[in-house]
Amino acid sequence: MTEQNPAPTTRFPHFGHFILFLALTALALIVSAAAVALTHPHDLQSALKSPVNDTLAQMACYLLALLAAWFLFPRLWPATFFGGIRWNPSGCRLAFIPLGVTLGFLTQAVENFLPAPAKTPIEEIFKVPGIIWLLTVFGIVLAPIFEEIVFRGFLLPAIAIAFDYLSLQRSPDPLDSLVTLDRWRASSDFSRQALIFSSLITSLAFAALHAPQLGFSWPYVALLVVVSLVLCTIRILTGSVAASSLVHASYNASVFISLFIATGGYHHLDKL
Repeated sequence: MTEQNPAPTTRFPHFGHFILFLALTALALIVSAAAVALTHPHDLQSALKSPVNDTLAQMACYLLALLAAWFLFPRLWPATFFGGIRWNPSGCRLAFIPLGVTLGFLTQAVENFLPAPAKTPIEEIFKVPGIIWLLTVFGIVLAPIFEEIVFRGFLLPAIAIAFDYLSLQRSPDPLDSLVTLDRWRASSDFSRQALIFSSLITSLAFAALHAPQLGFSWPYVALLVVVSLVLCTIRILTGSVAASSLVHASYNASVFISLFIATGGYHHLDKL
């Protein structure tokens, strides 16, 4: 009896998975906003404009989206959710913590030589009473994990997969093309060109997401592109989204450390 070769594994996560995760996030955001509305029926307008409620709703959105993804994606690909996005905690190293902190402080030092933007939206939010500790937890724990899953877990490989697919050699013989496609699908490697292109596009998208927080100050946004490229490099070299998340969290921690020191332990946020 001739042994049959197993069917080639479709590469993942691809763009379809990325769009589905964004859809789950949008649905989770609607549910979170609805929860805010239901808990403030008599003062809905003020509740929806509250930065504290907005942050809580965003945290709930992220958690709901991750929970839904954890349940759904193992039914769409031959791996667990965290296996599919290459979470791979074994790729983490304690040295990534000082790396992220150093990157953060270095970025802040470079910002001193850039044209100073007007008061940014994020600085104004920091001054809202009762929100700073909530933002600290959100910014160091949940936000880095979620953003790394979105950008380095889904988008980075999705773009690389699309790039390598479009770069496959096509043959006049349909059978040869099919063999080439099956061989590519059965592999999990990316070309160097795909990784470079994907890292650049992912970093531009990452910086664009944060541009409103920075008041669309383009020198600051460009600096964030560089930070994202570092995170992409960590993700690629370690094969671990957990590793890039740890660097990202440590980077964010440096921002809050600087803010904590500059405001006397968050007691003088008016100094911002």
